[in-house]
Amino acid sequence: MKMLLAIINSDDAPSVMGNLMKQGYQITKLATTGGFLRAGNVTILIGLEEEQLERALSIIRTYSSSRKQVIPTTAEMGMGFYPTLPVEVEVGGATVFVLGVERFEKL
Repeated sequence: MKMLLAIINSDDAPSVMGNLMKQGYQITKLATTGGFLRAGNVTILIGLEEEQLERALSIIRTYSSSRKQVIPTTAEMGMGFYPTLPVEVEVGGATVFVLGVERFEKL
């Protein structure tokens, strides 16, 4: 048995979760915040058998896409913050961890 932990951009999360559930995956959703952009994410947990893993990864890959976004930056100069040029960053996509499960019990 495996535990799939996927951190997904909030914009992509509804389609990822909806398509996983359509395929019969039971998921647990956690609202999380990324540290770099301080943007909303969704972390989903899925307990699954080894043979279900590739299909789940395929669904996540299909419905979570990375894209470029321009964000404002600020610089601190003495007593205050001053705007600087915007920066283009890549957002979206998914970060996925697959963990081995030593024991599973549904109580």
